[in-house]
Amino acid sequence: MMSRTLLLSDGLTVRALEAGQGAPVLLIHGVGLRAEVWAPQIAALSQTHRVIAVDMPGHGESDPLPAGARLPDYVAWGARVIDALDAGPIAVAGHSMGSLIAAGLAVEHPALVERVALISGVHRRGDAARAAVIARAHDIAAGRGSVEAPLARWFSAGEEALRDKVAGWLSSVSPEGYAAAYRAFAEGDGVYADRLSQIACPALVLTGAGDANSTAEMTRTMAAMMPQGRAVVIEGHRHMVGLTAPDAVNAAFLEFLAPQEVGI
Repeated sequence: MMSRTLLLSDGLTVRALEAGQGAPVLLIHGVGLRAEVWAPQIAALSQTHRVIAVDMPGHGESDPLPAGARLPDYVAWGARVIDALDAGPIAVAGHSMGSLIAAGLAVEHPALVERVALISGVHRRGDAARAAVIARAHDIAAGRGSVEAPLARWFSAGEEALRDKVAGWLSSVSPEGYAAAYRAFAEGDGVYADRLSQIACPALVLTGAGDANSTAEMTRTMAAMMPQGRAVVIEGHRHMVGLTAPDAVNAAFLEFLAPQEVGI
């Protein structure tokens, strides 16, 4: 796996981890994390694909977006990343906030997205969930964010080693980058919600059955809206399903990325 820096058309830089050869796959992580969270997927997918995992703006070693950025700004950033890779159309996969970016790319820039995977995504939260996530965004912006709170939501008992690894990433993320992305995430569940039916490319929508915020109901609703959408719900796992159930997630990814047979 190689680390390199992409220079975008607006002058911002993006750190990317790359491995493998073949059709390209872009991986975008969630809030508070970094490209290494995709390690199990990079290892599996790079056997057959060129895999590029990027640090989201203000995370890891990627430059932040200008102050006040909202979800459409992150989507525009994603389009500039694909342009910098000179690899479109490309398969794009996102986790959590990354899935909102990936869905936005498929809606706003369909010529750049060959297929899209939304992992642990959110779609039109209920009133209580919306109020809770907005409150968390305010707390994070005010410097009152807790590392333990998301970890308690994301992991189950027996997953302590993975929990500790993710805790390290959450503890080292730029406070400003984290707050900006979390605000866009908190406000972003409805931005493209009514336009998912415009996503004509193959789409995988996957979550853990125990994810209280990226629910199985949301996953099935999103998949049903897309002409080629497929829902996968993995039992016994929560928000960090890519780390806690790598074999199941990788199998779903590889099936999703396999060339489609065209009838004669």
